[in-house]
Amino acid sequence: MTEATTTERSGAMTKASDEDLARPTGSPDDDEPVLSVRGLTVSFASEAGTVHAVRGLDLDLHRGRTLGIVGESGSGKSVTSLAIMGLLDSNAHVEGSIRWHGCELLGMSDVDMSAIRGRGISMVFQDPLSALTPVFSIGDQIREALVVHNPDMTSRQVHDRSVELLDLVGIPDTERRLKSYPFQFSGGMRQRVMIAMAIANDPDVIIADEPTTALDVTIQAQVLDVLRKVQRQTGAAVIFITHDLGVIAGIADDIIVMYAGRPVENAPVDDIFLHPAMPYTMGLLGSVPRPDRRRSGRLVPIPGSPVNLADLPKGCPFAERCPMAVDRCRQEEPPLRPVPGRAGQFTACHRTGEIVDRGLTFSDVFSVGKGEVSKFEGVPREKRAVALDVKGLVKTFPLTTGGFLRRRIGEVHAVDGVDLEIREGETLALVGESGSGKSTTLGEIMGLRPPQAGSISIFGTTVDRSLSRRRRRELAGLVQYIFQDPMSSLDPRLPVYDILAEPLRVQHLDRTRIRNRIEELMHLVDLNPDQVDRFPIQFSGGQRQRIAIARALAVDPRLLLLDEPVSALDVSIQAGILNLLEDLQNRLGIAYLVVAHNMSVVRHMAQRIAVMYLGRIVESGSADEVFLHPMHPYTRALLSAVPVPDPRIERTRSHVVLQGELPSPSETFTGCPFAGRCPLFAALGPENRRRCLQERPGLAVAGDAAGHDHRVACHFASVGDGVS
Repeated sequence: MTEATTTERSGAMTKASDEDLARPTGSPDDDEPVLSVRGLTVSFASEAGTVHAVRGLDLDLHRGRTLGIVGESGSGKSVTSLAIMGLLDSNAHVEGSIRWHGCELLGMSDVDMSAIRGRGISMVFQDPLSALTPVFSIGDQIREALVVHNPDMTSRQVHDRSVELLDLVGIPDTERRLKSYPFQFSGGMRQRVMIAMAIANDPDVIIADEPTTALDVTIQAQVLDVLRKVQRQTGAAVIFITHDLGVIAGIADDIIVMYAGRPVENAPVDDIFLHPAMPYTMGLLGSVPRPDRRRSGRLVPIPGSPVNLADLPKGCPFAERCPMAVDRCRQEEPPLRPVPGRAGQFTACHRTGEIVDRGLTFSDVFSVGKGEVSKFEGVPREKRAVALDVKGLVKTFPLTTGGFLRRRIGEVHAVDGVDLEIREGETLALVGESGSGKSTTLGEIMGLRPPQAGSISIFGTTVDRSLSRRRRRELAGLVQYIFQDPMSSLDPRLPVYDILAEPLRVQHLDRTRIRNRIEELMHLVDLNPDQVDRFPIQFSGGQRQRIAIARALAVDPRLLLLDEPVSALDVSIQAGILNLLEDLQNRLGIAYLVVAHNMSVVRHMAQRIAVMYLGRIVESGSADEVFLHPMHPYTRALLSAVPVPDPRIERTRSHVVLQGELPSPSETFTGCPFAGRCPLFAALGPENRRRCLQERPGLAVAGDAAGHDHRVACHFASVGDGVS
């Protein structure tokens, strides 16, 4: 900290010194909350009017406890965290009270708040790559976090503390990693660096804003494990913001459910999951697929879209989406009140008393139809046509040196001998960590080009050089692709009509047939045909994904390739899309090849699963068989890392936390590429270890698998228990 900055701050503060602000007095065991927020309101001026982002939030945060804040996008979760940190821009108007150890933070200058940020209250942001400075090494950035609040630390002390922090968050080879740059780290390692910086000065409060949203389940498990470890060692209070109710079930002590900028339910974690007393909370819970259960029925989507915060309706903002809404709900907004007979639980709902008295659950409040009956109902799998048959698919990319004269120094084995078979009317999910080759596999299939090695056959037609241009166009109509982000896959300059008409024009349909087909498509995906003159920006995220699905269906495909089709959506919107995909498959008999990292979604929609690791299938079989009896250690680790949205189950589950990162696909392995991370490998004897390191396992029938359908690539698949 510079002398000028110190002088400026001392002139700005009259009641407390820097040290008083940075480390208030008081025992950590006091019953007083570390952080207390009362009547917090945040609004922004916009062209559409005043946006009421947060409207009257109260919370108390106690040492050693974790408060989860959940809700749909736009509910005010992240704005609340930024208001506490004093990081909102000048356009924000903030009122209320934010007291940290009794010290009022609202109204403080940015200079005064800088003495508290990082030392008293720290934050872990959602995207670590944008939060870390790309031109500074990891060591320099940790050093900055330390010396800002500890200007007297010597270089040796800074170095030792940096090594200690990286070791604490589980980053190996700390001395070398301190000299690395953010781009040289994986997403999970960057997030762990953010956590290391957040705890560098032993803060009392850690705010984690969607810290695991973009991570694989295995990396997510590592990050959550680090946060728990840090909290145990420091006793910090944690605010954990997320839309993943499974994560909240395992990490939170108390939960605030937000809607339209204000809390609508507040209770201990068990009460929220076991006895929700507000329809919105019920809808969130009903829309989440369960990874620990077979699909027993359709998900429960919340109808409609979140309200416009610049034009809030009179009464309860949730009334237009609530099946229990009555006239009073549309006239009078309910305050947050205690739930009768339930200590510590509060709801903002006029009908809570009726919900409690009648013992209503989300299935009583939200009604969902039975959906479509599959056109292949009762038809055995072996009697259905093979939609896609992939044998020994290989795709490599050259690895070259930089500079003008590039020299090939190796190759990346993105896909390394993949076999897949999908039949009509079924869904095969391709799962695995980022970098395992899932999306590359989809790209090779969709490219309709002869593969580098192996074969691709679509409905009996082999993709090779003998295909005529006409036949290739016909195949392109049979196979369509749905991307992860609908906004980037739809042309923002075109209205919906032209977006849907484009593939139909390629098929040389006349105007009348195109117009009729577009109206049919809009009905098919449950959108209003009168809205075809609108542009993509005028639709919500869920509606844009429905438009993307309609475009894919325009040419009557029989095979859909879906790359993370719901990962960018809120859980309430996600449920509607999953129900829609299920209905379309049942009605039209389409086959799906789905890439997903959300194993809960996979459990709900897939009949078959193929697990990929470093370009190879390491386990495959029916979804029930793989989920109930995983054989490969990697599959066991994947499934154990999937959070279950039930705190009673999540607290008692055993977790296999993988150590280390996914190796580079450019590495060459003579034996099993998973051996370096395998939890089973450590328990084997010397001879068996030698076999793992020297002999690469092939995909073979797993023991006495029923129907020889369950296959696994592991020498010792029968060793160890499955995941409970």
